[in-house]
Formats: sequence, C-alpha cells, structure tokens
Amino acid sequence: MTSSGNQPDAVPATGEQLRSALGSLIGLAPEQIEDDANLIRLGLGSLQMMRLITQWRRAGLTVTFQEMAEQPTFGWWNERISRELSARTERSG
Repeated sequence: MTSSGNQPDAVPATGEQLRSALGSLIGLAPEQIEDDANLIRLGLGSLQMMRLITQWRRAGLTVTFQEMAEQPTFGWWNERISRELSARTERSG
C-alpha cells in the first residue's frame, strides 16, 4: 500500500515536490523521472493515479483522471498543475 509518510497530503507546489511524490509511488528516485517520462510506462498504475488525483481534487485542484491519463508525462502534469496554481495565486492576490 502507499499510505506511507511519503504520500503527498496536498497539491505539489513545485516540480520537485511532484517528482518526489511520483517517485515514491512508483519506486524511483525523483531524479530518475525525466520531464518527458511516461509515468504509466515507469510503473504508475491507474489505481495509484486515481488516488493521487482524488487527493489533489480534495485539495482544490480541478484536474480529472481522463486528462491526466491522456497526457501521462511528468512535464505535462507539472505544467498543468503549475498553471492552475499560478492562476489561483493571481486571483487571490
């Protein structure tokens, strides 16, 4: 199971946090996850992905399983999350 202390509690605010969270889920060192790495091919299962996305949605991120599964690269995920967090910051500031 993935209920260890390495499990992210909220949306990763930086690429490093995202890389670390994904690395802990798939059993890789964060530096082994390249920007263009296909997370599914690296071993991220659909159940793990669903749990992670559900967690992020509970924290306020508006991603869907479908959009993340259609673009399963670290770079795309990082860009998608960063874009939403930036827009959220601009609206509140």
